Amino acid sequence: MTVSLTIENLSAHYGSTQVLKDLSISVAAGELVSLLGSSGCGKTTTLRIVAGFLEPTSGRVRLGDRDLTTLPAHARDIGLVFQNYALFPHLTVMENVAFGLKQRGIAKPDRAKRAGSMLDRVGLSHLADRLPSALSGGQKQRVALARALVIEPPLLMFDEPLSNLDAKLRVDMRVEIRQLQKANGTTSLYVTHDQEEAFSISDRVAIMNAGRIMQLDTPEVLYRKPANAFVASFVGFENLVPMKVVSRDGATVTAEAAGGAKLSFSQDVFGPIKDDFVLATRADGLVARQSGEGIPATLGTRTYLGRAYQYKCVTVAGEITANGALSEPYDPGTSAVLVPVAEQCCILDPEA
Repeated sequence: MTVSLTIENLSAHYGSTQVLKDLSISVAAGELVSLLGSSGCGKTTTLRIVAGFLEPTSGRVRLGDRDLTTLPAHARDIGLVFQNYALFPHLTVMENVAFGLKQRGIAKPDRAKRAGSMLDRVGLSHLADRLPSALSGGQKQRVALARALVIEPPLLMFDEPLSNLDAKLRVDMRVEIRQLQKANGTTSLYVTHDQEEAFSISDRVAIMNAGRIMQLDTPEVLYRKPANAFVASFVGFENLVPMKVVSRDGATVTAEAAGGAKLSFSQDVFGPIKDDFVLATRADGLVARQSGEGIPATLGTRTYLGRAYQYKCVTVAGEITANGALSEPYDPGTSAVLVPVAEQCCILDPEA
């Protein structure tokens, strides 16, 4: 049966250091949610508490209508896929996959059938009699995934499962993981520090910092509409320009950056704009041109990206990264204006 996972007001300490701070998150039945963040943000601690390997200082963990908070790890019935595979070196591939079924008292004929079927699904039936030492990294991770799925857990959790694989294999494996997770409809919690991995595999992503969730949303919303400056920087908005509104004319707002550069914004596009805000853009959200309404700049180092030239720019509002057209390359030292591309920009609350 597919069930939801609910984490309520979770706090945790390592000694006197608080690593989780009233963290709450709900994962719907059949949904895959990733916890994304840099080392030390609390994502692995959250996973370990849900798995029963750590005790929280406060808060609750519920799986469906079961309260897991005080249950020992072995009683939680959770499937786990680890970074280091955690395969038994003395057992064959088939025996590794069937191990959880054996622990649950499943009769030998039935567990052989179920383990064999799962090996077929991950494309490893031809390696059933091999030991883990004879497998590649990708094959070991498939065995670990098969072992976690074969017990048909109500919750599947992944702890940096692809970080030991090379780049191409990581891409292949994340597609396989997603396909198997969707086919089984298993509620899943996925921990990673890799943004591309999290965005490609998840229904929703929780971006974490210092033990808190900074934003939980779909990859599309996170990428285009970050909720605050931390999330904006995390998802690649290189430029965060503080601005102050100096005039309003209907839906049009004129705002000034440090040094006096003025830009106009339509509230029909951006929604209500406060008197003080932060203009957040990626490099492709500001286009280097020789005329137009924009931020005056002196263009610095030029980098060829294939789709555009990118410039490090000196402006009165600080250093800004902007792109320019391939058809019109500018030399370093050229005076230009950086013109905003509205659909590539967002407006942030400076207090968020």
